[in-house]
Amino acid sequence: MILPPAVVVPPTQSSPKVTNCMAEISKPVPSITPDLSEFFEGARNNRLIVQKCEQCARLRFPAYEICSNCRSTRASWVPVSGRGEVFSFNIMHQVYHPGFAAEVPYAVVVIELEEGCKFVSNLVGVKPHEIRCGMPVEVIFEKLSDEVTIPKFRLRAAR
Repeated sequence: MILPPAVVVPPTQSSPKVTNCMAEISKPVPSITPDLSEFFEGARNNRLIVQKCEQCARLRFPAYEICSNCRSTRASWVPVSGRGEVFSFNIMHQVYHPGFAAEVPYAVVVIELEEGCKFVSNLVGVKPHEIRCGMPVEVIFEKLSDEVTIPKFRLRAAR
């Protein structure tokens, strides 16, 4: 989005910041919804947590009201190790949001945690075309603001 030089837009989570008459687009920041408030609290404290069904014990993320395995509506948040491996990945070559333009190409990865549930995130410190399924990873946390910290993953030594 290009704004005329006279337009000043107050910055919000997804609005442009006008700097030197050039529009600089910020990356979108996740919203903390009531369903995910405990997850983001855990992330702020450098803890990865996921939902666990209280009836069948299946782990899941993101949070859902109903367990897809047994249809129970009872769940709690539990800590997980943050260790796993790359299950799948996609390399993004197109700019789908202007805030990511400088990072293209970048990878979106699906991590299968040791505990069995899958988690969509980013893998840092590895060039996108060097990512392979089965790579061992561990969680790290990136602070975006005082309220929002997000989990990402980095390579770890294989056991």
